[in-house]
Amino acid sequence: MTWRTDDIPDLTGKRAVITGVTGGLGLHTAIGLARKGAQLVVTARDSAKADGAVARIAQDTPGAVVEVISLDLADLADAKRAANEVAAAYDRIDILINNAGIMLTPKAETKDGFELQIGTNHLGHFAWTAGLWPLLDASGARVVTVASSAHASAGGIDLTSLTPEGSSRRFRRWQSYAESKLANLVFAVELDRRAKAAGSSVVSVAAHPGYASTNLTKTGPSVRGVSLPGIGVHQISKIIGQSAAHGAWPLLMAATDPTLTGGEYAGPSNLAGMRGRPKLVGMTRVARDESLADDLWAASEAAVDVDFKV
Repeated sequence: MTWRTDDIPDLTGKRAVITGVTGGLGLHTAIGLARKGAQLVVTARDSAKADGAVARIAQDTPGAVVEVISLDLADLADAKRAANEVAAAYDRIDILINNAGIMLTPKAETKDGFELQIGTNHLGHFAWTAGLWPLLDASGARVVTVASSAHASAGGIDLTSLTPEGSSRRFRRWQSYAESKLANLVFAVELDRRAKAAGSSVVSVAAHPGYASTNLTKTGPSVRGVSLPGIGVHQISKIIGQSAAHGAWPLLMAATDPTLTGGEYAGPSNLAGMRGRPKLVGMTRVARDESLADDLWAASEAAVDVDFKV
């Protein structure tokens, strides 16, 4: 059966926390959940953009409950602070969607000295989720990690990129991006594996939006603005990709489909996974490699200085 947004159950009384809602996938995922009655806690780095997103959600769904938490995933201290703030302010989290991310950036580092893409996309969310874990566990939450079909082009993860010394290899932005999204997927599967082993009722799943036309494809290659590579990627995405609203469908399915039990991966069903209605999709063997998952988990704990016990 084809999944549609009408399949999202009533979420009245449920709380959903979403990272990165100032545009694109995060904004449309927030709107989709708000339409079904969910109370939203959303994160953003830019307060002005956050205000715009809240106004957009309110315009679509008058009366929607939306609260904003400041979060910079490229700053581990800020990720930990934000997680502590959420854990102290709320009594439960029913859905956590780790959506925020960056794409194909030039060579740069996070505040803590890690390569920007894996530092933001993976390590920031690792520290953030670890801080929220006691509340997620107590709530029996659904945790959705947003990955990418780009994970398939990564044959592994250079774990030296998670050390203070960093990787000695030549920087290639696509390789680094692909490995960061592979890390997202490995994390989602491993979190589910550990939750099940611990007897937790948390369900960890992953989703990818296919080839969605968002501001990320336009501004990502320059980090803080528009570049010629970014314009080129964005124009191609508008031709062969799908809208951000449709790209959010797999995220919404992953967040709300009651038949999912953990470890699944949702993505578009057509054009080699680039667009279309969402369905459960496959992932590479590397993404399910338990030895890599153990090593990534340990390296991530050391990198963010957190003991993430599930």
